[in-house]
Formats: sequence, C-alpha cells, structure tokens
Amino acid sequence: MTSTIPTSSKGLNEEKKAPSSNGQAEGEKKISERIRARLVAEGVSFLANDNVSEHIQPGELEELEIEVAERVRDLLETLLIDVDNDHNTEETAERVARMYLNEVFKGRYQKQPKVTSFPNVKQLDEIYTVGPITVRSACSHHFVPIMGSCWIGIKPGNRVIGLSKFARVADWVFSRPHIQEEAVMILADEIERLCEPQGLGIIVKAEHYCMKLRGVMEPQCTMVNSVVRGVFRHDSSLKQEFFELVRQQEASL
Repeated sequence: MTSTIPTSSKGLNEEKKAPSSNGQAEGEKKISERIRARLVAEGVSFLANDNVSEHIQPGELEELEIEVAERVRDLLETLLIDVDNDHNTEETAERVARMYLNEVFKGRYQKQPKVTSFPNVKQLDEIYTVGPITVRSACSHHFVPIMGSCWIGIKPGNRVIGLSKFARVADWVFSRPHIQEEAVMILADEIERLCEPQGLGIIVKAEHYCMKLRGVMEPQCTMVNSVVRGVFRHDSSLKQEFFELVRQQEASL
C-alpha cells in the first residue's frame, strides 16, 4: 500500500472547504462567535437583558436566525423528538428562532423605537399616569413567560413625550430575558433619559409562569414592584398621589 505526500502544503491550503447546512464554509467561525468576539473586544456587556443592537451589522441577524434554528433542532433531537418524521415539530426549530429574535427577545436585537421629545413650553408640572400597559417578558432563569401590566407616573420636567411612546419603550425593554426587579429599573433609566422628568414612578404587576407551570405551581400568585425617582422619592405626598392615581386607574377597569 502506498501513499502520496504533496511536495508542499500549497495544495492542502487551497483545498476547497465544504459548506455547512447554512452555507457557511467548514472551519469558518459561526456568526454568534463573530458577534461575541466583537462584543468582548469592545468591552460591551451582553447579559441576558442587555441590548446589543448597536454591535450587530447588517445581514447578521438573518445569519443568527439560521444558527439559532440549528441549535434548537439539536435541542429537540437531544430530547429524543423525531423532528425528521414528526409533522408537528419538523419546522419548530425555525419558528422558535424567529420568535426569539423577532418577538420575545426583540428588545435585545432591535434598536429602541424612535421617540421624539418636545420642549415643555407650557411648563406643565402636574402629575399624570399612563396605564395599564401590557408587558410581556420571559424569566431569564427558565425562559418561560412573564405577563403583566405596567403603570408609569410622570411629573414633567423640561421635556415631554407622547403617551404612546411609553408603551413602545416598555415593550422594547421587557422583550428580553429578565427578572422583574431589573426590568423595572432598566425601564426607569430609559424614560429618565428620554424626557428628564422631575419625578418618575413605575409599578409593574405580573404573573410568572416559572411559578405557575413548574416548581411550587401557584396559579394565583403575582409579583408587584415599583421604582420611584426624583421628587416622588423625596416628597412623600407626591409619591402618595402617584400611587393613588394608579389605584384609581386599576379600580376603573
């Protein structure tokens, strides 16, 4: 038996790499690895509830969707589900990938909705509240739903934004893997940045399916938390007015 050894490595280096199932050449880094390397090199945090949209280049989200679908298919196969012959799950991997990147976790991968603020020309300074705003998220511990309502109270400062923008920003913030305590803080940071209010209050009441579907299995249990900033934090009468306005809104439903 004989073998032929090339006289140089040139032929080996020029050998064509076989494409993978997603069109990626074998040996080429996966899109998730390329994006992750970029984030690490730039010192950017990419925790579960961080937004990384500024560091994703055009076309990369579509590539990432293909890779996520491949990994979800691996998970289904590891769970001993016959995805090749089961008519119910043959396209589940692709559906789940689209759902995570474009819906449930879109707040990680999409830029903040455009929000225009306006000068508070009339120097409005009365408290107003907006709610209930429906919020949907997923528990970062188990990736099961968090469903609830949010109320936002504002004592205007130098700038104001339209009422619908509060709902858009809340949806963007909550559409990430979260724990509720952190979600409320992130939402407060974003609203403060957008309209610089004198006072800000947020209340979120939500059901956590990590308690309803598994574990203690408590179907009636909810979590309520709040954050108050600015004059709401330092003036107890203004804070009380905010909470009373929310109670009135909830009672009228």
